[in-house]
This record gives sequence, structure tokens and C-alpha cells, in this order.
Amino acid sequence: MTSTVLPGHPHIAYRGADLFIEDLPVAQLAQMHGTPLFVYSSAAMQEALAAYQRGFAGRKVQICYAMKANPSLAIVQFFARQGCGFDIVSGGELERVLAAGGDAGKVIFSGVGKTRAEMRQALQAGILCFNVESEAELEVLSEVAVSMGLQAPVSIRVNPNVDPKTHPYISTGLKGNKFGVAHERTLATYQRAASLAGIRVVGIDCHIGSQITEATPYLDAADRVLDLIEAIEAAGIPIHHIDFGGGLGINYNGDTPPAADDLWAQLLAKMDARGFGDRQFLIEPGRSLVGNAGLCVTEVLYLKPGEEKNFCIVDAAMNDLPRPAMYQAFHGIVPLQQHSEVPAQVYDVVGPVCESGDWLGRERSLAVCPGDRLAVLSAGAYCMSMSSNYNTRGRAAEVLVSGSTSTVIRPRETAADSFRNERLLAL
Repeated sequence: MTSTVLPGHPHIAYRGADLFIEDLPVAQLAQMHGTPLFVYSSAAMQEALAAYQRGFAGRKVQICYAMKANPSLAIVQFFARQGCGFDIVSGGELERVLAAGGDAGKVIFSGVGKTRAEMRQALQAGILCFNVESEAELEVLSEVAVSMGLQAPVSIRVNPNVDPKTHPYISTGLKGNKFGVAHERTLATYQRAASLAGIRVVGIDCHIGSQITEATPYLDAADRVLDLIEAIEAAGIPIHHIDFGGGLGINYNGDTPPAADDLWAQLLAKMDARGFGDRQFLIEPGRSLVGNAGLCVTEVLYLKPGEEKNFCIVDAAMNDLPRPAMYQAFHGIVPLQQHSEVPAQVYDVVGPVCESGDWLGRERSLAVCPGDRLAVLSAGAYCMSMSSNYNTRGRAAEVLVSGSTSTVIRPRETAADSFRNERLLAL
């Protein structure tokens, strides 16, 4: 039987006419669990993580999975078992880390809007570091820590004003973005941090965006961060770790991001050349670990011809997979079983939600019939994590595949699940 691996998806392939994920036919999983359905490959996640581990071989490094990409407990548990820490952006994400058996001492807390309650929660748990994003946050965090008789370990997130050349909604390192402290204010902010009773300076952080497909923005940002470290340490404030964030892109539609090990070889060469190669490094990959490990499986409900467009109406929708509606993002869409007898036509693949923005793919050539099933590719990141119950649609089930074994890691939600915490008016 011939096997054809899908580009960028090394553990997803056609064997003959049938699409497999690792050693399981995806159609079998759809038949067992229904659709819409998210399916993830553990081998793909392991392989993606291994590229980072190779890139950092022999260095002092902590890889912290950016769990906003996909916070499903079993996914978090998978990375915890590999020794990963976690990059979180809410108190709820910290609770997920602990529920999945993760180590609070390997947690970095990022985000521009941490509340006092979240600060207390993280300090009580004993997290590794707060990535502080503003001078105002620094003052509040010190107050909270002092009230608890503690010092908060802190790195300042620097906004280096480097263009990551990505979608504007996921760019985070330019002057017009809400994230981080301006490059010009960084030294003064560190000096203020060092003077506060509730703050212990431990590092510096820089994260310039997501779905970055070139090495140049990382290298440019690194130069600016290293310049800052020299200035900060010249002022008598030691920097113990350097956190370069995450953001490495994946192949959605012929994208060619550098491999993780190649990228970090370039960055580490720069560190070595400037005398920083022996520092502790932190890195926060998310999408690049899980994005191409996942599929969203959906059933074709109707084929609807039109004067200007043909529509392939499926049972997955923008509430299941919101990236196309939010970012006009591209996801490959392929059939679970290839037809030779059905002529291909060009369709917009759309869902049943009552919004014109409810589409999964534009102008796709597909040979399909009602009742066929499709796989939306590269659906492991920012899909299930951003899903909702809009139109009182239960969120999809999730399945994790390892070789020829599959495990349901989240059952399908019912309508009753979606309104369980609501209350009717009293009579």
C-alpha cells in the first residue's frame, strides 16, 4: 500500500485512499466518536519538542510550553511528563498546570492584566517567575508580595520594537502593541524594580509575536535584548536568565519557518559571540509544539451550488475552529477518504453558525459528497483553546493518538453541559 505523508505533518498520511494519523485511520475515529472531533498525534508533539531539545543540547535551559495554544489537561500532562515547564497567562491556567501534575516551580506568568488575586495565587504556589509587562504592574506586584511577607521573582518583558512580519493581531513586539515595557524605559524600570521591597529581579523576557516564519526578527530582537542586559548589569543589577519567548511558526500553507534546532543554533551562536552563552535560557513554544499535531474532523452535511460560489456545508463551525473567522487564517482541508469517481469542484467550506464569517476555508478544490468527512489540518493550536458554545453548540470531543491506541481526553459536550451553571428566574 502506498503511503503519502502530508507536507508539514509527518505523522498524518494517506495509506492508499485513507487518511491515517499515526497508525489509526481517521475515519475510524470519526465513526467511533462523531464529529466535529479534534484528534492529536502524540508522536508529532514529541518530535516537535525533540527539535527544541536538540537545539539546546548542553545548555542550561527550561522549555516552558505556552499552554494558551492548547490547554487540554492531557496535553499539559504530556508536556509535564517530558520535563517541560509552562508559560501561563491566567490563574485558571495555573490551576490547569497543577491539576495535570505540572511543577509550579517551572511556571512563568505572562500577560498584561494580572489581577491581585492572581498574583497572590501564583506567589502561594511558588512559581518560577512573573514576566512583568508594565511599570504599574511592577508596583502592584510588589505591594501584594510585601503583604504576604514574600518577594516576587521578576523578569521584565521588553518590547524591542522589532517587526515579526506576521499577522497584526499576533504581533506583540512593536511600539503600537500593548505588550511589554518600551525598550527606552527598560533600564529605568529595572532600577525601580531593584528598589522595591517585594521584588527580586531574576531575568529579562522578550516575546515579539506568533507564527513567525523567519529567523531575522529573532536575531534582531536578541541583539536589542543583549544590549539591554549589558546596560542593566552595568547599573549593578544582575540578570540570571534570558527568556526569548516563543512564536515560532508552523507550515499552514507552504510556510517555511526555520526548524527549531536550526533557529536556536543561530541564536546561541549570537549568545556565545557576545559572551552570554553560559546563561540560563527560557523558551516558551506553543503553536510549534502542538499546531501540526492536530486535526479537526468534520462531516459534509450539504453541497449548495450558487451563482457566484459553491458551498460545502459541514458540521464544524467558527465556534469549533475560530482562526479563519478571526484572522482570515488558512488551514488545509482534505478528505478522510479520497474519491476517484467524484469530480472535484471549488467550494467555500462553511459551517452552520448564523454568521457570514462562519467559514473554515475559501475556494477549496474538493471531490466530496454529503456524508463524507473532511480533516481540517494544523488544528492543534488556537482552535479548541479558543472554541466556544456560540449558538448553544457543545464543544467538540478530543482524542489523543499514540501509535494504534486512542484515548478520549475530553468527551463531547452536550447542550445541558453548556448551561449547567445558569439559573432560571424564581416564580
